[in-house]
Amino acid sequence: MKVIVFGATGTVGVHVVEQALAAGHEVTAFSRSADKLAHLPGVRVVRGDVQDAASVRKAIRGQESVIVVLGSGRNRKGTVRSQGTRAIIQAMKSEGVTRLICQSTLGAGESQGNLNFFWKRIMFGWFLKQVFLDHELQEDYVRASGLDWTIVRPAAFTDGERTQDYLHGFSPDLRGLTLKISRADVADFILKQLASGEYLYQSPGVSYS
Repeated sequence: MKVIVFGATGTVGVHVVEQALAAGHEVTAFSRSADKLAHLPGVRVVRGDVQDAASVRKAIRGQESVIVVLGSGRNRKGTVRSQGTRAIIQAMKSEGVTRLICQSTLGAGESQGNLNFFWKRIMFGWFLKQVFLDHELQEDYVRASGLDWTIVRPAAFTDGERTQDYLHGFSPDLRGLTLKISRADVADFILKQLASGEYLYQSPGVSYS
């Protein structure tokens, strides 16, 4: 499948690109520093700004699926997730590409019930408040897009291995989760959505039990 990854050099994006290539997909990596992935055999590298409508549309042309794993690095007040996703959606509509898989965060929307006090009140209620609000706006854009979307809501990232042993699609009322998931397993779940309609128009959470 022809798939483009936005945020391809981020901590999750790198895993998505590597696993997608290993699975035999035809991968385009889009990022401001996408040349960092040029050493990977088979990847098509596109260096660009996700908020530059012309370059985003050109990169999306001819693709079959779009994966969004945007991040703002250490900038806790950035809006690249929401504004970049909006630009991607507009380009997808212009180019007639309909399948969108977008990584958000566990705690957004109705999944707030899965969080403990620390994540709900301290991290997302204060320290990462702007990041959280940007994810919520990003999700709003995706749900209103009219595209064939899936929003993936991972718990807090770890640097663990790809285990393929995690919970997904659990009830927003489920408590007692570890609220952790490796970046490699997040990528694993994202890529499984390319061949599955199980979570079409849904926002599954992903976490270890």
